[in-house]
Amino acid sequence: MTEDATDNGHEPGEDWLREHDRGGDGDSAEMFDAAAELERLAAENAALKEQALRYAAEAENTRRRAERESNDARAFAIQRFARDLLDASDNLARAVAHAPKDVADPTVKNFVLGVEMTEKALQSAFERNGVKRVDPARGDRFDPHLHQAMMEQPAADVAPGSVLSVMQVGYELFGRILRPALVAVSAKAPAGAEPANPYAQGASDAAGAELDTKA
Repeated sequence: MTEDATDNGHEPGEDWLREHDRGGDGDSAEMFDAAAELERLAAENAALKEQALRYAAEAENTRRRAERESNDARAFAIQRFARDLLDASDNLARAVAHAPKDVADPTVKNFVLGVEMTEKALQSAFERNGVKRVDPARGDRFDPHLHQAMMEQPAADVAPGSVLSVMQVGYELFGRILRPALVAVSAKAPAGAEPANPYAQGASDAAGAELDTKA
């Protein structure tokens, strides 16, 4: 044994190396714990973000549902009242349509003007409250959700299944039909109907018979 040897039999510096090794293991463990904590926090942040997005979507759906229910409640509240006013609107429209146009009597003129203004005021009140007229033009496609066909008539200027004339205007309230428009519809061509074919079997037989007779 040399004079540099310690009493416990270890070479100088061995204790320092052992202490250094123990210190290195501690630093590695600490770094490992920090990485795991960072990963855990990232996962927790992602979960919280997903939860916040889900809550925001649920809140938006709740807002839209409440708005739709509010509109439905408003529509149902005035639906019956609006339907009861349709007869009055029809009578005013008929009075305006059949009112004399060229009248010298100022009293009659003022009366007709009053009826026209009343009819316009009623239509304006309808529009402000979501009640819209269903008044298709000639040639518009028949829509069973908005129109009710009362008769079919042949017409060469419009396509089959189109509106020819309106017998009574309809009304809708916020997209819900209050009363369908009563219309006349252009008749469709009969099923299987085809133009006459001069080369059909009967036509050829008749032509042959005529030739034989002349022969």
